[in-house]
Amino acid sequence: MQDILQTPSPFYLLSVAALSIVALLLLIVKLRVHAFVSLVLVSFCTAIISGVPSDEVVPTLTKGFGGTLASVALLVGLGAMIGKLLEVSGGAQVLADKLIGKFGEKKAPLALGVASLIFGFPIFFDAGLIVMMPIIFSVAKRFGGSLLIYALPAAGAFAVMHAFVPPHPGPVAAAGFLGADIGLLLLVGLLVAIPTWFLGAYLFGVYSGKKFYIPVSNLLNTTESTLPSTAPPKFATVLLLLLLPMLLIFLDTGLNTLTATGVIDGSSPLTRALRMIGKTPIALLITLLVCLCVLQKIMG
Repeated sequence: MQDILQTPSPFYLLSVAALSIVALLLLIVKLRVHAFVSLVLVSFCTAIISGVPSDEVVPTLTKGFGGTLASVALLVGLGAMIGKLLEVSGGAQVLADKLIGKFGEKKAPLALGVASLIFGFPIFFDAGLIVMMPIIFSVAKRFGGSLLIYALPAAGAFAVMHAFVPPHPGPVAAAGFLGADIGLLLLVGLLVAIPTWFLGAYLFGVYSGKKFYIPVSNLLNTTESTLPSTAPPKFATVLLLLLLPMLLIFLDTGLNTLTATGVIDGSSPLTRALRMIGKTPIALLITLLVCLCVLQKIMG
């Protein structure tokens, strides 16, 4: 009887987890409590209700937050810096303009969505959407139609990249908790994110735009180009900079797979060095340094 009281049943723990999620959503969405404060409060209450001893509650909280920050903060910081460099150099708008030119006027929403998918790899949802907003408004003004046709594919692209694809904090934190391989998670995340975006953002955006007409506000018609005064980077340069971390991360995953299947010797110094370069923090650090060198030369 004592063991039953000390060890909660799986159903009880699942119920506590479900209630914790509901409480977290209510605090953030309904009561407008800051997300960090809500997480700390719900985590504390969850630990108490689930039966964690009182003298272990605080160490459990600090250990959990510390471990998450250790695995996430470095990746988030490096990814944000790469995104910011591409933003201030005009790379985001070059990407969008080039894709619109390739796809054509009728497929401008698809071009904006693809540009957002590519640009959304290193940059967060809110920051990426803010960067793309002037481009979305200018395209909507140029080609006409409801703003939803252009806005939803771009917003949905940033949303799926932020939710499913490393180095965004959610997927990275999930990989840390589950011990998943970042490279494999990147591949699976892309396989899930792209169809989700196409069905839930692009096609739905086109449908919504035809059903609900939302004009571009006059306040937004004055939006000017965000390109810097110096010559912006070329489309190929921006694309290669965004693909570089993905290629490096896949290098680690590929070598790990070849080692597991016995094709190569995983203990050789060369293999270990290449796998180290493919680790996510190192891959993003290398990409950041390349961005600094390349974009600094372009911008003078």
